[in-house]
Amino acid sequence: MELRFEIRRSNSPWVDSVWTCTSEQVTAMTSVAGVRWGLVFWEQDGRSYAAVTGPETRTSTAPVPEGAVFTGIDFAVGTSLRALPTPELVDGGVELPDTTRRTFRLDGARWETPGADDAEALVERLVKSGIVVRDLLVADVLRGHEPAVSGRTVERRFRAATGLTRGAVRQIERARTAAELLAAGDTAADVVAKLEYFDEPHLARALRTYVGRTVGQLRDGIGGAIALDLDQRLTS
Repeated sequence: MELRFEIRRSNSPWVDSVWTCTSEQVTAMTSVAGVRWGLVFWEQDGRSYAAVTGPETRTSTAPVPEGAVFTGIDFAVGTSLRALPTPELVDGGVELPDTTRRTFRLDGARWETPGADDAEALVERLVKSGIVVRDLLVADVLRGHEPAVSGRTVERRFRAATGLTRGAVRQIERARTAAELLAAGDTAADVVAKLEYFDEPHLARALRTYVGRTVGQLRDGIGGAIALDLDQRLTS
């Protein structure tokens, strides 16, 4: 019983990563907090589906369509859909109507359903059509730049673009990185030092809140299916 993930980083400034996943005898999984919105396409029992997914602020248990094959695009933080503001997608999502194996409908138009290898081509078309937009100030802040506007303006723009505060983005990303390091063999003490947690109980609380796993479960690879690639099958 498992979810088999394959993830690759993208060279597109609009896309963080592209992933595929196959569920084998899995009906539920631990959903992990995440800061990005995405497009997800899947097939099950000969039917095709598509959805827009939003950022998640906490861990939860989510149903998994058994025997489904997924392709997903996780967009860069700061991008958004013109017709679906990211704050409206937080801890939720929208299934797209009238999806077939070859096409899906988004923002009043029909688009060709992508595979993992041509995801960026779809995104480029969505960008050119003005359906996917981004706030460059948010991208600059994430790169460590200090914009020439007030902190209040930065926070307002950040919330508008991502649906989250800057602090929430940092905490969620740090917890996901911690989970990956622990699964790869790092000790809790090493992770505390690398990621600047206050102490091991602080790390443990973050993992419970955002990942839904304990240090021991991540280290031993137990706890059931989880929406995180802890086998480190990451390519570029």
